[in-house]
Formats: sequence, structure tokens, C-alpha cells
Amino acid sequence: MAGLGVCRGRLSGHRASITRCLRVNQLQTAEFSLSAARQLPKARTNTLINFVPQQQAWIVERFGKYLKTLQPGLNVLIPVVDQIKYVQSLKETVVDIPSQSAITEDNVTLHLDGVLYYRVIEPYHASYGVENAEYAVVQLAQTTMRSELGKIKLDSVFQERMNLNHMIVDAINYAAEAWGLRCLRYEIRDIQLPTKVKEAMQMQVEAERKKRANILESEGMRESAVNRAEGLRQSKILTSEAVRIEQVNQAKGEASAILARATARASALLTLGKALGAKHGSSAASLAVAEQYVQAFGKLAKTGNTLLLPEKTGDVGSMVAQAMAIYSQMTSRTVAGEEDGEDEEGETRDKLKQVTDEATKDLEEVLSQLSVSIEDLTSDRGSASPATPTQPHPPPHFTLADSPTNHRGPEISPPRDPTIV
Repeated sequence: MAGLGVCRGRLSGHRASITRCLRVNQLQTAEFSLSAARQLPKARTNTLINFVPQQQAWIVERFGKYLKTLQPGLNVLIPVVDQIKYVQSLKETVVDIPSQSAITEDNVTLHLDGVLYYRVIEPYHASYGVENAEYAVVQLAQTTMRSELGKIKLDSVFQERMNLNHMIVDAINYAAEAWGLRCLRYEIRDIQLPTKVKEAMQMQVEAERKKRANILESEGMRESAVNRAEGLRQSKILTSEAVRIEQVNQAKGEASAILARATARASALLTLGKALGAKHGSSAASLAVAEQYVQAFGKLAKTGNTLLLPEKTGDVGSMVAQAMAIYSQMTSRTVAGEEDGEDEEGETRDKLKQVTDEATKDLEEVLSQLSVSIEDLTSDRGSASPATPTQPHPPPHFTLADSPTNHRGPEISPPRDPTIV
């Protein structure tokens, strides 16, 4: 009560100083807002009328006991009785975690530092739960980071860096809940490795790069070889296909040509058979054979080749008679079977008769020329063998029997040899 009386006396006696106190409070608040959150004073002077800045909480004690937490804005406190014991910032605070050593699961010593972001959630617990909240959080972050690094290997430190940060945050929040703090995030800033470990890792990286380069080069060579082999295979296949198609087409062409020739030959033989089976057909055939024989015999003396001639070179009639005898035997049955159709083939017989007459005239001219050739050939043989007297052979005598009933061909009488008795 005595204290209240003193305060009332001061208020009544120093009304003029209230404005000055308010100005001092405002200046102190402005200075406080420019300072860092870690450097906030643990206590402030009670000036009766107090202005709490935004995002701050003032813990007020009365007679050494917690009274209340002042919110931002205008607050009136009783001087001397009420004391502003703690000032807590509700902003997010950044704390540097100093470098420390840690040993991984595979016994590699690392040096790490980081950055911690936290915020005061409960000003009361932050003031009365721990003596120095910031120091406690820093120590907790260091120990947690050292503990989590001991659970993983060196290779996993770089691969699981994000997971390591999350594990540290969860461990800090679990322990700092009683302090009224919340760790928002933790980031590992720098990882320092021993020199030998760095060299080994560099060699490993270089070896891995060389391995990948060799693998890529070998795969490229393999792909190139496969492509070349595939191209050669396709080329050979296409070439063989082209050759096969060419051979097939050539065979088809030859088969078509053979078939066409065979068809033409069959048609010619069929037509020739019908013509020979008609009237005067055999006579025309005999005439054709005789013409071919005479023409071939007439060409013997025109070349310088060595030839084997029969003994009787002028016996043309026997040669033709022998050929026509074979022909008569082959066509005798055909002629006998086709005599009944003579009326239907009248036109063919007339044409054959006309051809036969013309051929007969030509044959007579050829025979006359052949007689002269035979005389010359006989004289040459006589001069070649003077020991044996020879007499000139008379020219061969040819008779053409053009009887309508004679189908055996022309009758050719061979010349008589005067040396034969």
C-alpha cells in the first residue's frame, strides 16, 4: 500500500513528465525494432504507458510472479509493481550452426555447418521452459546432425541430403516442443571432406566417366557393326532376289519360246501331214528331197574342204529313191486313211499340183546343170588315177512319173556304169 501511495504522489507531482516518458518509450521501441531478434533485451523498463511492437510478446511479472503476456499495442502497467521480465520476438529467426565434425557409418570424418530457421510459438514456455532458447536450439541441431550422419554412408550423404535435413527438423521439433519453439527448416550449407577422400572420390568419378565413355564407345561400335552387317545382309538378299527373279523370268521366257516353237512346229507338221496325205503330196515331197540333194551335191566342188563321197557320186536316183522308200512306208497308212476325204481337199490338191509342175520344171534345169557338174567331177577323178582307164559316165537319166495314182514320188533311174558288165 505504501508503494501505491508513492506512485500516486509521483503521478500527481509529475504530470508534466508523462509526455516526456511517452517520448522516451517511443524512442526505445524504435531502437528495439532496428535490433536483431537475438539481441532483444531480456527486460524492459516499465513506463506506466507501454507500447508493444507488432510480432513481439512481453512477459509481465508482478512481485516476481508471472502476471500476463502483453499483446502488440497500448498497455498500461503499474510502475515498480509490474515488471517487464522477458521480451520474445514472434518473427522467424535465422541461426547459423557452426561447423562441426561428424563420422559416417563407413568411418569417414566430415565437417558440416548449416542454417536453422525457428520461431517462438509459446512466449511463456520460451521464457520459463529453458534458460537460453537459442543456445539450446543450436546445440540440439548440432547433436541431431551428428547423430543422423552416423546412420548413413558417405555416398548417401550427397544423395540423401534432403532427407537428412528433414530428419534433423523432426528431431529438433520433438525436443523443442516443451520450449515453445518450432523449427521450420534446417539446411546443410557446406560439407568438407578430408583431402585423401576428395582425391579418392575424384579418381572414382574419373574412372566412372571413363567407364561410361568406353561403354558408350563400344555400344556405338556395336551399333555401327550391326548396321553395316544388316545393310550387307539386306543388300545380299536384294541381290539374290533380283538374280532369282531374273532367272525365273528368263526361264519363263525360254519356256514360252520353246512352247511357241513347239506349237509352231506342231502346227507346221500337222499342216504338212495334211498336205502330204492329199493327192500329189508324195510327188511334191519327192521333188523337194531331190532338189535339196542336187543343191547340196552341186556345192561340193566350190569349197576346199576334205569330204568323204560315196563310190557312185552320180547315183542321185538311188539316194532319192532310198529316201522316198522310207517316206512311202511312213505315209502309206496315212494316205490310205485319207483317200476318202479327197473331195474335201480338192483345193489343196490343185495347189500342190501347180507347185509340183513348177518344181518339175526347176528340177529339170537343175538336173541338166548337175549332169555337167558330174562330167567335170568324173574327169577330175580320171586324171587323179591314170593307171586305171576310165570312161566318162553318161549323164544320169531322171524320169518323173506324174501319174495320179502314183504316190511314191518321182521314179529316178540311176545311170549305168559302163565299166560294170
